[in-house]
Amino acid sequence: PYSQAIKYENLVFISGQIAIDPVSNEFVNADVATQTKIIMENIKSILEEAGLNMNHVIKTTIYLKNLEDFQIVNQIYAEYFKEHKPARATVEVSRLPKDALVEIEVIAGL
Repeated sequence: PYSQAIKYENLVFISGQIAIDPVSNEFVNADVATQTKIIMENIKSILEEAGLNMNHVIKTTIYLKNLEDFQIVNQIYAEYFKEHKPARATVEVSRLPKDALVEIEVIAGL
């Protein structure tokens, strides 16, 4: 059982996103930069579907298979959050679904 996102009152909780191509619904097994870009675009689309945008993001959690990839992920992440900077945690994990290199979850609200 999995929900991509749940809306509760004025909040939207987006489940951890890995690099799933929205057209094919298949995992994109690529480098961490490519995976991160796909994830961020998917998050942006989910927010738009809920009537929100990236400026509504309150908190993110980034899960990395290798913390040495932090700088690459952070650089791409920063492209989506210019002046608005949500609270964030980043943790290294031993394994992610589909052997992804990065997974990002989001809490957004009005």
